[in-house]
Amino acid sequence: MTGFTAANPDFAALVRKSVLSMPFAKLLGFDYSRIEPGETEIVLPYRDELSFRPGFFAGAVVGSLADFAAVSATFTLVPAGWLVSTVDYDVKVVAPPAGEKLIARGRVIKPGSTLLFGEARVFVEKGGRETLCAVCLATAKAAEIR
Repeated sequence: MTGFTAANPDFAALVRKSVLSMPFAKLLGFDYSRIEPGETEIVLPYRDELSFRPGFFAGAVVGSLADFAAVSATFTLVPAGWLVSTVDYDVKVVAPPAGEKLIARGRVIKPGSTLLFGEARVFVEKGGRETLCAVCLATAKAAEIR
């Protein structure tokens, strides 16, 4: 637990609905396994269309999942009537993403009123064993919906 408090009591439902309704999120086919104040966990099962060769997730998929996990963690802390969008993110692949599924765990590093900073660690699971395969730092911009 991060010790953060959500400004919106319906943060988990809002994050899930907002993010999973995005066409790109639908295309990837991931789902949230955990949404807490300042933290998220996203799971993406392997499919051939997400690979660059059989059994290996494409780097772009790993990076996108890391971005979604880090920035959606920041989304858990904004007030009702606000959204966040990615300003910048940097992903480093540290091991081959070969396995049955990806698990991206995002968390807030530093919240702010308009700029929020998050990180994600992406693990690949193979045979029930998780291996860290990527790390991400992300900046999100919060804005009131008008």
